[in-house]
Amino acid sequence: MPSRSRRSDCSRRALGHKPAGFVIAIDGPAGAGKTTTARLVARKLGFRHLDTGAMYRAVTFKCIEDGLDICDSSALSRLLRGTEVTVRWDGTTSRVMLDGRDVSHKIRQHRVSALVSQVSAVPEVRKAMVEEQRLAAAGQDVVCEGRDIGSVVFPDAQLKVYLDCDLDERARRRQQELYGERLKVSRQDVISNLQQRDRIDSSRSVSPLKRVPGAVLVDTTHLTIEDQVAVICELARRRM
Repeated sequence: MPSRSRRSDCSRRALGHKPAGFVIAIDGPAGAGKTTTARLVARKLGFRHLDTGAMYRAVTFKCIEDGLDICDSSALSRLLRGTEVTVRWDGTTSRVMLDGRDVSHKIRQHRVSALVSQVSAVPEVRKAMVEEQRLAAAGQDVVCEGRDIGSVVFPDAQLKVYLDCDLDERARRRQQELYGERLKVSRQDVISNLQQRDRIDSSRSVSPLKRVPGAVLVDTTHLTIEDQVAVICELARRRM
């Protein structure tokens, strides 16, 4: 990542401290409905939505653009040193900027989804992205979702939620999402991708996916998005 000299003071304030605003941390496996739910919860409560997973997708997207072998840790480290991934607030929505350009839509491609867990498992990538996430949320009322929000990024979040969902239902939702993007991917391919992401996310040495003590478990298998949003908004209102 580029030099942080002009932001070093802000970094020191943001890292390792309780956020000044109210933070809702939503963790869970891929396909559990985290991003859509987080965005709608933020809208309902008047919070900002910080999509932390999008930042890892941005790094993955650049790896693909540059034809980088993601298993080459040295090459990935060099890429990081010349890469800037930041968040730009557009009202209550976060836009992901990669080297100054908005890639918020491009990073949703299936080819990015297939590789993002491997890239995000790299310690250097996680360290750089966590710093940016804390900077983006500093002083804000935010809803954040990801894999390590409640455990690492914002361990002092006022509300921690763990969204879970049956694998078959996650695959159905993901396939439906891909169809909406006019991408035809078989159900088995989607299931295999989700299983691989689950395995990588849960077993990585740095910031593995896990339900932390105090996180409220919400099983979304039989819930609509509206139901999920209502549950989390009610939990937040009680905490506030």
